[in-house]
Amino acid sequence: MPSMITDILISMDDRFLYISNWMHGDIRQYDITDPENIRPTGQIFLGGSIHTESGINILNDLELKEPPAALYVKGKRIEGGPQMLQLSLDGKRLYVTTSLYRPWDKQFYPKMMKSGAFMLCIDVGDNGGMTLNENFLFEFGTIEGGPYLGHEMRYPGGDCTSDIWI
Repeated sequence: MPSMITDILISMDDRFLYISNWMHGDIRQYDITDPENIRPTGQIFLGGSIHTESGINILNDLELKEPPAALYVKGKRIEGGPQMLQLSLDGKRLYVTTSLYRPWDKQFYPKMMKSGAFMLCIDVGDNGGMTLNENFLFEFGTIEGGPYLGHEMRYPGGDCTSDIWI
């Protein structure tokens, strides 16, 4: 199964690059302070197609020897994979949604059609590294009239990473 990067974000201080891998289910963080020596500083799995409950067998992967556990937050299994990213203005929290586009969501994550998408919060370490904030979960499936598939989030009046209509 190929990787499918759906969002890329650079922190405002130019220290970290983040990529979301919607298909595999991980977010990766890289230290880019030295462009000649970019190095990985964090990886976190948030659902996706590769986990212990997906039924997908890893046959050949140079990085992953076994699948990560399926992700549950507040008792809810996270459906979909990490998609759009938004870093807080202070660079300490990375917000992520799990829906790409309805037709693709339906094909790759059919259970999300009933649960709706999710928004999660990742705490970012001062020197790199990422940790899931298990106290934060926004469920688009619980909104009246839903379930909804939340795709993107932005800070109104934020910075250049959050204002796509300049």
